[in-house]
Amino acid sequence: MISYEFPLNSEKVRTWLRLEDLFARMNHFLNCDLSMEHHVALMTLFELHEVACRPDLKNELLQELEKQKRALATLHNNPAISEQALDNILNEIEQSSNNLLALPGKVGAALRENEWLMSIKQRASMPGGTCQFDLPSYHYWQQQPVSVRRNNLKEWLSPLLPISVAINILLNLLRENGRKMSFVAHHGAFQQMQGGRAALLLRISLGSDIPCIPELGANKYAINIRFISATFEAKSSLYEHDVPFELTFCTLTS
Repeated sequence: MISYEFPLNSEKVRTWLRLEDLFARMNHFLNCDLSMEHHVALMTLFELHEVACRPDLKNELLQELEKQKRALATLHNNPAISEQALDNILNEIEQSSNNLLALPGKVGAALRENEWLMSIKQRASMPGGTCQFDLPSYHYWQQQPVSVRRNNLKEWLSPLLPISVAINILLNLLRENGRKMSFVAHHGAFQQMQGGRAALLLRISLGSDIPCIPELGANKYAINIRFISATFEAKSSLYEHDVPFELTFCTLTS
C-alpha cells in the first residue's frame, strides 16, 4: 500500500507535516558518514530553521499539547482504555511541554547568532554557492573527521529537538484518532458529502500496483478525489479505471 496524507484547512497541520519530513531527512543524513551527506544535513538544518522559527509555533504547540492533555485526562477509569498507556502518553505530553517552556529566548536564536553558519546559509541560496573557492572555511569543515562534523550538526540541531518531539506526539495522536473506511473510485473519480463534519487530516491508501496518484479537493461539506495516471513525461490525465482505496479521517480530541 502507498499512503498519501492531505491536511485539511489547517495551516498548523501543514507546518507539522513539513517539519516531520525535514526532521526525518535531517536524522537520516546526520547518521551518514560522507561529507556530501553531511552537506545535505546542513542544508536541511537551514530549512528546519526557516520553518521552525515561525514566531507563533512554540506557543501553538504548547496550547495544543495542553488541550490534548486535558482531553486525555478525562479518559481515566474508562474500561476500554489502558491506564498504563494513558499515563505514558500524559507523561510524554507533560515532559514535552516542559522542554518547550525551557527553550531559552526565541527558537533558533543560537543558529542566527552563528555568523559562520549564516554565511553558509546565505551562499547556499545561490546555485553552486557553497563551492570550495566561495567558502574555503566550509570546505575545511567538510574535510574534518566524521565524528567532528556529526557532533557539530547535533549541537546545531539540539535547540530544535523539543519542537520535533512535540510534533511527533501530536501527529501520532492525530493519526491514531482515525476513522478508516473502504471505497471504490469509479473511473478514477470519487465524491462524498461530509455533512459539516471536519477532519484535520485525510489519509488515502491504495495498492502500490495501481499506477495512479490521488488529487484531493475538500472542505467541511464535501470531499472530491481524482486519481491521476502516474506518468512522469506526458501531461497528467484521469485514471479511467476503478480504484479501490482506503480513506482515513484523522482528527484531534477536542
